Amino acid sequence: MTAAPSVPSVLFVCVHNAGRSQMAAAWLAHLAGDRVEVRSAGSAPADEVNPAVVEAMAEVGIDISAQTPKRLTPDTVRSSDVCVTMGCGDACPVFPGKRYLDWELPDPAGKGVDAVRPIRDEIRRRVEALIAELAAGTGR
Repeated sequence: MTAAPSVPSVLFVCVHNAGRSQMAAAWLAHLAGDRVEVRSAGSAPADEVNPAVVEAMAEVGIDISAQTPKRLTPDTVRSSDVCVTMGCGDACPVFPGKRYLDWELPDPAGKGVDAVRPIRDEIRRRVEALIAELAAGTGR
Protein backbone atom coordinates (compact mmCIF):
# COMPACT_ATOMS: atom_id res chain seq x y z
CA MET A 1 0.00 0.00 0.00
CA THR A 2 1.42 3.36 -1.02
CA ALA A 3 1.12 6.31 1.29
CA ALA A 4 -0.78 9.27 -0.08
CA PRO A 5 1.51 12.08 -1.16
CA SER A 6 1.72 14.75 1.47
CA VAL A 7 0.30 18.14 0.66
CA PRO A 8 1.91 21.36 1.83
CA SER A 9 0.38 22.99 4.89
CA VAL A 10 -0.05 26.76 4.89
CA LEU A 11 -0.85 28.80 8.00
CA PHE A 12 -2.11 32.39 7.73
CA VAL A 13 -1.62 34.49 10.85
CA CYS A 14 -2.82 37.95 11.86
CA VAL A 15 -3.44 39.39 15.29
CA HIS A 16 -7.21 38.93 15.52
CA ASN A 17 -7.73 36.17 12.90
CA ALA A 18 -10.85 38.10 11.93
CA GLY A 19 -9.93 39.65 8.59
CA ARG A 20 -6.81 39.22 6.48
CA SER A 21 -5.90 35.71 7.60
CA GLN A 22 -9.50 34.55 7.24
CA MET A 23 -9.68 35.92 3.68
CA ALA A 24 -6.33 34.37 2.76
CA ALA A 25 -7.32 30.97 4.14
CA ALA A 26 -10.65 31.11 2.33
CA TRP A 27 -8.99 32.07 -0.97
CA LEU A 28 -6.41 29.28 -0.65
CA ALA A 29 -9.02 26.66 0.19
CA HIS A 30 -11.23 27.88 -2.68
CA LEU A 31 -8.47 28.08 -5.29
CA ALA A 32 -6.27 25.12 -4.32
CA GLY A 33 -8.87 22.71 -2.96
CA ASP A 34 -7.34 19.59 -1.44
CA ARG A 35 -3.90 20.28 -2.96
CA VAL A 36 -3.00 22.34 0.13
CA GLU A 37 -3.84 22.04 3.83
CA VAL A 38 -5.08 25.44 4.98
CA ARG A 39 -5.07 26.93 8.49
CA SER A 40 -5.46 30.36 10.01
CA ALA A 41 -4.97 31.69 13.51
CA GLY A 42 -4.38 34.85 15.53
CA SER A 43 -2.13 35.86 18.38
CA ALA A 44 -5.10 37.63 20.04
CA PRO A 45 -8.21 36.23 18.34
CA ALA A 46 -11.34 38.36 18.09
CA ASP A 47 -14.78 37.12 19.08
CA GLU A 48 -15.98 36.91 15.47
CA VAL A 49 -14.88 37.36 11.88
CA ASN A 50 -15.24 40.96 10.72
CA PRO A 51 -18.73 41.30 9.14
CA ALA A 52 -17.36 43.49 6.31
CA VAL A 53 -14.87 40.71 5.50
CA VAL A 54 -17.67 38.13 5.46
CA GLU A 55 -19.67 40.37 3.12
CA ALA A 56 -16.71 41.05 0.80
CA MET A 57 -15.95 37.35 0.47
CA ALA A 58 -19.64 36.54 -0.12
CA GLU A 59 -19.53 38.95 -3.08
CA VAL A 60 -17.05 36.61 -4.78
CA GLY A 61 -19.01 33.48 -3.89
CA ILE A 62 -17.03 32.38 -0.82
CA ASP A 63 -19.00 31.90 2.40
CA ILE A 64 -16.90 32.37 5.54
CA SER A 65 -19.82 33.25 7.80
CA ALA A 66 -19.38 30.05 9.83
CA GLN A 67 -15.66 30.64 10.49
CA THR A 68 -14.46 31.60 13.95
CA PRO A 69 -11.15 33.19 14.96
CA LYS A 70 -8.69 30.65 16.37
CA ARG A 71 -5.77 31.10 18.76
CA LEU A 72 -2.26 30.71 17.39
CA THR A 73 -0.27 27.97 19.12
CA PRO A 74 3.35 26.91 18.69
CA ASP A 75 2.11 23.47 17.55
CA THR A 76 0.09 25.06 14.75
CA VAL A 77 3.20 26.80 13.45
CA ARG A 78 5.39 23.73 13.98
CA SER A 79 3.06 21.54 11.91
CA SER A 80 2.86 23.99 8.99
CA ASP A 81 5.24 24.14 6.02
CA VAL A 82 4.61 27.79 5.22
CA CYS A 83 3.62 30.49 7.71
CA VAL A 84 2.28 33.73 6.24
CA THR A 85 2.10 36.57 8.76
CA MET A 86 0.01 39.67 8.25
CA GLY A 87 0.83 42.22 10.91
CA CYS A 88 1.42 39.72 13.69
CA GLY A 89 4.81 41.12 14.70
CA ASP A 90 6.78 39.48 17.46
CA ALA A 91 3.77 37.46 18.67
CA CYS A 92 4.40 34.81 16.00
CA PRO A 93 6.61 31.92 17.08
CA VAL A 94 9.49 31.13 14.72
CA PHE A 95 10.81 27.60 14.18
CA PRO A 96 13.85 26.54 12.15
CA GLY A 97 13.10 24.86 8.83
CA LYS A 98 9.82 26.63 8.20
CA ARG A 99 9.22 29.07 5.40
CA TYR A 100 7.96 32.45 6.59
CA LEU A 101 6.36 35.14 4.46
CA ASP A 102 5.19 38.51 5.73
CA TRP A 103 2.42 40.09 3.70
CA GLU A 104 2.10 43.79 4.50
CA LEU A 105 -1.60 44.48 3.99
CA PRO A 106 -3.95 47.09 5.43
CA ASP A 107 -5.97 45.87 8.41
CA PRO A 108 -9.69 45.72 7.51
CA ALA A 109 -10.71 46.20 11.16
CA GLY A 110 -13.23 49.00 11.49
CA LYS A 111 -13.54 49.46 7.74
CA GLY A 112 -16.62 49.04 5.58
CA VAL A 113 -16.95 46.60 2.69
CA ASP A 114 -15.86 49.25 0.15
CA ALA A 115 -12.47 49.48 1.88
CA VAL A 116 -12.22 45.70 2.33
CA ARG A 117 -12.66 44.85 -1.39
CA PRO A 118 -9.19 46.02 -2.51
CA ILE A 119 -7.60 44.13 0.41
CA ARG A 120 -9.56 41.01 -0.58
CA ASP A 121 -8.43 41.34 -4.19
CA GLU A 122 -4.77 41.86 -3.25
CA ILE A 123 -4.90 38.80 -0.98
CA ARG A 124 -6.27 36.77 -3.91
CA ARG A 125 -3.35 37.87 -6.11
CA ARG A 126 -0.84 36.86 -3.44
CA VAL A 127 -2.57 33.53 -2.79
CA GLU A 128 -2.54 32.74 -6.53
CA ALA A 129 1.22 33.43 -6.61
CA LEU A 130 1.73 31.21 -3.54
CA ILE A 131 -0.24 28.39 -5.18
CA ALA A 132 2.00 28.65 -8.26
CA GLU A 133 5.12 28.47 -6.04
CA LEU A 134 3.78 25.47 -4.14
CA ALA A 135 2.85 23.69 -7.40
CA ALA A 136 6.35 24.30 -8.75
CA GLY A 137 7.86 22.89 -5.57
CA THR A 138 9.56 26.16 -4.66
CA GLY A 139 7.16 27.14 -1.89
CA ARG A 140 8.10 24.55 0.73
